[in-house]
Amino acid sequence: MLKGLGGLGDMAKIMKQAQEMQTKMAEMQEALETMTVEGASGAGLVKATATAKGELIGLNIDPSIFNEDDKEVVEDLILAAIKDAQSKAQEKSQEEMAKLTEGMGLPPGMKMPF
Repeated sequence: MLKGLGGLGDMAKIMKQAQEMQTKMAEMQEALETMTVEGASGAGLVKATATAKGELIGLNIDPSIFNEDDKEVVEDLILAAIKDAQSKAQEKSQEEMAKLTEGMGLPPGMKMPF
């Protein structure tokens, strides 16, 4: 049908693939909001829970670490747990993006902007 139009048939195919990719990315963005990861520090005394998009949604602190003299240590443990959760959220997000782009013929390790 589009034989006489040269590369326009390929262009239509590319546009369709782009639309499908856009839909899949939107679905993945929604899914990342419900996936959770947990970061920990101090052998699990402080735990931070985040969505796979990196939003902190929970913090659990073992009461045994509450001691006035250890205030700075507790603060450090909290920050370490949050950073661990955010790092795991980034890894999860990249893992999910890799699943999405697997069959698209993109170069391995190509990072999509988001």
